[in-house]
Amino acid sequence: MKLRELGEDRLLTRLLPSLSIRKDVIAAAGDDCAVVPPPRGKNLLLLKTDCVVEKIHFSSTADPAAVGWKAMMRPLSDFAAMSGVPQFALITLIVPAARSTTWVKKLYRGLNKAAAQFDVSIVGGETSNTRGPAAISVSVSGFVEKARWVSRRGGKARDDLFVTGRLGGSQRGKHLRFVARIKESRWLTKNFAIHAMIDLSDGLGADLPRLAHASKAGFKIDMKSLPLSPGAKIDNAISDGEDYELLFAISPRDRNHLQKAWQKKFPKLPLTRIGSFLPPSSFIPHPFPSGFVHFQ
Repeated sequence: MKLRELGEDRLLTRLLPSLSIRKDVIAAAGDDCAVVPPPRGKNLLLLKTDCVVEKIHFSSTADPAAVGWKAMMRPLSDFAAMSGVPQFALITLIVPAARSTTWVKKLYRGLNKAAAQFDVSIVGGETSNTRGPAAISVSVSGFVEKARWVSRRGGKARDDLFVTGRLGGSQRGKHLRFVARIKESRWLTKNFAIHAMIDLSDGLGADLPRLAHASKAGFKIDMKSLPLSPGAKIDNAISDGEDYELLFAISPRDRNHLQKAWQKKFPKLPLTRIGSFLPPSSFIPHPFPSGFVHFQ
């Protein structure tokens, strides 16, 4: 069977169970970041790696500074999904020998500018030649307090589902200029009990089912309530991916307090209730298309 026939999620389902995992690992592959116990101290250690590949995540004509920004912000968005604080980054740069030094310098300018947004230090990495397209992999480490880390697994039936910002903007370049919602995530976990959370990197049509599956819940959404980016349609919001907004589950008892407090704290950023979790037995599949699926 070819990878294109299997898709990313089914591939991981086959690979991950065979991995050897230490007993003290708190959350391994299958969530937004790995969560492991630190050598000492009260906080948990977060680890994440992500990559962008030319002709897959960015075009060959894209501004290299924007590519560097995106390469760094992608793993930082995963930190936001778990309310983490990023600290250090390693860069693996794989580029053709014919690529200009100017391109690489601009790329690193974007990487460094994105890292500086959250006081992340780029402390090393690796470079390699390739006969294929360029690829940039960014590995980030940091921490999250034991009382504040959020996974995909804690959602409950009848939880409200909220999404930050607007969806469907990747066609107009949002995927190259987004800012990871770390500040918003940290505020959420400081002030509310967030049951489950994920960042929308592959689109609502892919990431919402992942969140529901991890939480062993069904879900329903109101299509008409989806907050759309300018020029976007509902199908864009569901299927295009690369919105990098937060989707999270919270008790309906907190709904009014959350909406009022959010509007006061982040007046320029929408927060929208788009639906709720359901008991698994009452789940009816939605007839909407999936989001982005790697290898397909």
